[in-house]
Amino acid sequence: MPQNEHIELAQKRHGKRFNHEEKMRKKLARSSHSNAIKAKKLHGLKAKLYNKKRHSEKIQMKKTLKMHEEKQTKTHDSEPVQEGAVPAYLLDRETESRAKVLSNMVKQKRKEKAGKWAVPIPKVKQMGEDEVFKVMQTGKRKKKAWKRMVTKVTYVGEDFTRKPPKYERFIRPMALRFKKAHVTHPELKATFCLPMIGVKKNPNSPMYTQLGVITKGTVIEVNVSELGLVTTGGKVVWGKYAQVTNHPENDGCINAVLLV
Repeated sequence: MPQNEHIELAQKRHGKRFNHEEKMRKKLARSSHSNAIKAKKLHGLKAKLYNKKRHSEKIQMKKTLKMHEEKQTKTHDSEPVQEGAVPAYLLDRETESRAKVLSNMVKQKRKEKAGKWAVPIPKVKQMGEDEVFKVMQTGKRKKKAWKRMVTKVTYVGEDFTRKPPKYERFIRPMALRFKKAHVTHPELKATFCLPMIGVKKNPNSPMYTQLGVITKGTVIEVNVSELGLVTTGGKVVWGKYAQVTNHPENDGCINAVLLV
């Protein structure tokens, strides 16, 4: 374990207090009051920066809440009135139907922003750090143990530059770096070998997402320009998300299902 993580080490060894969750819940509930007091006390540039940060956080929260609210509105039917006798009090009235405001494309974009998709594998088995990382003993006498080697398949971008080996904490082996994935289109019922653009979300940990670790259930972004998919506006779709459905480190390839 790296230096200065004494609390985490103690929690691993001895567990947490019986009232830990309750205390954390109360602390979170009190945090709004402490934030307000802090905002009042700050002056000058610090106050400006702090208020700007709080303002952006509030806007983001409101946007997220608004995204998940399903709005409905009344729209007038363009269809002509049906033939047959209509009562006099209905002659002036236009027929109305309830329709959702947001189109499928806008909904999809908002889902992507909120980080929620209708995925083929909604739940995956949790992977611990001991399963993903291998501890590397370093130093003259092999006493230091702050380096980690990633034992799962990873993706690193084209412009990736490796740190000097002396200072590199997470080592991603070349043999486990993948650039292409076998993506199945659920509607076309066909599989294509497509180049990857990046790792969007690994459900196990945000750190795995940052490192580009690919495990079962990971949402990756693939280049679908060669499939010829177009939007309603007629533009060619370049990148699309897909979920990994296999264990790449065991199979030696990445199999994924396109999210449409």
